[in-house]
Amino acid sequence: MARIIKQGTCGANGDNLTWTLDKEGLLTISGEGGMEEYTASYSPFFYGVKYIKAVHISHGVTSIGKEALFLCYALKSIEIPNSVTTIGDGAFTLCSALTNIKIPNSVTSIGERAFSGCEALTSIEIPNSVTEIGNYTFSGCKELTNTEIPDSVTKIGENAFAGCKALTNIDVAEDNTNYSSTDGVLYDKEKKTLIKCPKGKTNVEIPNSVTSIGNSAFYGCEALTSITIPNSVTNIESSAFEGCKALTSITIGGSVHLDYGFCERVGLTTCEKLTTIEIADGVTNIGER
Repeated sequence: MARIIKQGTCGANGDNLTWTLDKEGLLTISGEGGMEEYTASYSPFFYGVKYIKAVHISHGVTSIGKEALFLCYALKSIEIPNSVTTIGDGAFTLCSALTNIKIPNSVTSIGERAFSGCEALTSIEIPNSVTEIGNYTFSGCKELTNTEIPDSVTKIGENAFAGCKALTNIDVAEDNTNYSSTDGVLYDKEKKTLIKCPKGKTNVEIPNSVTSIGNSAFYGCEALTSITIPNSVTNIESSAFEGCKALTSITIGGSVHLDYGFCERVGLTTCEKLTTIEIADGVTNIGER
């Protein structure tokens, strides 16, 4: 058994949870109840980020605290028991060596930025127990190739998959009443919004039921060459086409409000090969200036 080099408490209720870090880089969290919530450098593990290589959370722990393991850049593996119900905001932000993680089916909520910047993360299984995925939860997971949204999920936060440059497919369970996926593209049924188009798509047919293109929806779609925005769409949000390097032409439907700075706001000015912007007949709502 490796020698313990540091230890302490990390419970939301004081000493209800204890932790130890051994010489081999194994962090063990034990006890009953939830973890304390932290702000990055105030986590008791922050000053050991370069030593923590693996985390074992014992059964009985019910939550992983906010920013508890922030910037643990040497962390490669985590064991989460099925007593954990919540993964807090920023819990594993910038754990850049983490390649995969199994979330138990006891977890119902994954917080904002929980896995943001986990650049080596290639796969993640979201269990049927999860009902909420927070804002920016998987943003910047550059190696994440595919994911499946179970039918239990009722909320996906803004930019949950922003910057996932290797993402080629997003599947949504057929029974999900809030979200859907067509050809790997993620849609919000209730808001009638295209949320995320994965990288690798050369063209996308947007259904006429869609009324909005979400933030960073096509961000980093470097293979996309052309796209037609249907007349049903009235709103295109910020950075929607940021970094679409192969995009040569776009047709904008007649219902979109073309406000001042529109091209810059939606990221069309970063589309290096864009030569044609076609505006559908009937446009009357072109903004001032």
